[in-house]
Amino acid sequence: MGSAMARERPPRRGCGTLRRCLLGAALLLGLRLCADLRRAGSGSPARSALPGPAWRPRGPHLQPAPGSPRGASRRQVTYVRSGRPAPPGGGGSGTPEPGCCAPRGRPRQKGPRWHIDLQPWAGPAQSLDEEAWRFLRYISTAQIACNHMNTDSLATDSSPTHKPWSVCLDDRFNLAHQIRNKQCRLYSLGLGSDDTHFEVSMANNGCEVHRFDPSVKSAHVLESQHLWYHRLSIDWRDPHPAVAAQKPHSNTRKLGSILNEFGHHKIDVLKADLESAEWKVLENLILEDVLERIGQLIFEIHLHWPGFEVSGSDSSVVRFWYSLLKELEQKDFRLFHSYKDLSKPQLFLKKDIFNASSCYTLSWVNTRWK
Repeated sequence: MGSAMARERPPRRGCGTLRRCLLGAALLLGLRLCADLRRAGSGSPARSALPGPAWRPRGPHLQPAPGSPRGASRRQVTYVRSGRPAPPGGGGSGTPEPGCCAPRGRPRQKGPRWHIDLQPWAGPAQSLDEEAWRFLRYISTAQIACNHMNTDSLATDSSPTHKPWSVCLDDRFNLAHQIRNKQCRLYSLGLGSDDTHFEVSMANNGCEVHRFDPSVKSAHVLESQHLWYHRLSIDWRDPHPAVAAQKPHSNTRKLGSILNEFGHHKIDVLKADLESAEWKVLENLILEDVLERIGQLIFEIHLHWPGFEVSGSDSSVVRFWYSLLKELEQKDFRLFHSYKDLSKPQLFLKKDIFNASSCYTLSWVNTRWK
C-alpha cells in the first residue's frame, strides 16, 4: 500500500509545477498589459491637452481650398457680395548681396485672418451713389493735422507743400528725428516708373531707401550711398511652392516675406504705386498684421476699375475699398494728406461721374509709431 502511494506522488508534483507555470505566465501577461495601458494612458491625454486652433476661416471668399498642401500659397479672388450685409464682427536672386539686408531673425507672427470685416452699407438702397459719395468724402478729408510735410521742411520751417508723395515730419511722429539720426528706412514699391525724385530726396537726407521694381537690370544694385534697387515685385501672395521649385529666382514676394528675408523688422515709410494691385496688397498687409511694422503709408490708389482680383457689383466693390481704409483707421493710421490727380482721366469705375479722378495719392501716419 505504501509503495502504491509512493508511485502516485510524482504526478501530483508535476501538476503543481504546471499550475505554477500557468500562474507565472498569467502574471507576466497581466504585467505586460498594465505596462501597455500605462504607456497608452500617458501619451493620449498629453496630446489631447494640446491647445488647438480656436478660429475657423469665415466668409464666402478667401477660404483655403480643401486638400491644399500645408504652406502652399493660395490664389484667391475677392468676390464682394452685394446681396446681404456682412455678418457682424465680420527674375533676380532672392538672396541679397552682402551689406544690403543681413537677416536678423524673424519676429513673432500671429495667426492669419482670412478676410477683412466689411463695413455696413452706406445706405438702405445699397447703391453705387451712396457708396461712392461716402468713399470719396472719406479719402478727401484729413483725419489729423500735419504741420510739416516732405523732406524740404527739414531745412526750413516752411508751410506745408502739396506734392503727391508727402511724409509727415512733425516731431510727435518721430520720422524727422529718425532722418536726422540717419536711422530711417523707406520702401518704395513701383512698376517701371522713371520718377525717383522722392526716393533720391529721402536718400540724400540720410534715409536708407530700398526701391523694388521688377524692371531693373540687376538683382540688387547700390545706386548711391543710401539708395538700393532690387529686381523684386511686391505681390499679395508668395509663389506657389511648385512654381518656386521650378523658378528658384522668382522675383515676386509678399511684403512680409521681403521684410523677413532682408531682416528688416520695421519700415518708417512705405510708398506704393502698384497700378491697381494696391487693393490686394493693402488687404494682405492688413490680414497678416504687417501694418504694425510700418510708420507711414503713401499709396497711389486707382479708381477707374475694381483692381486685380477684386470682383462684384460696383457698389460692393466701393464698399470693399472703403472697408480696407477703415481697417487702416482701426489700426491707428490717420489720413493726413490727399492729392487728387487732375491730369488723369476723370473716371470712377469706368464712368464719368461724381467729379472724381481715377487716381488719388493718400498719405497716412501710424499714430502709435515709435
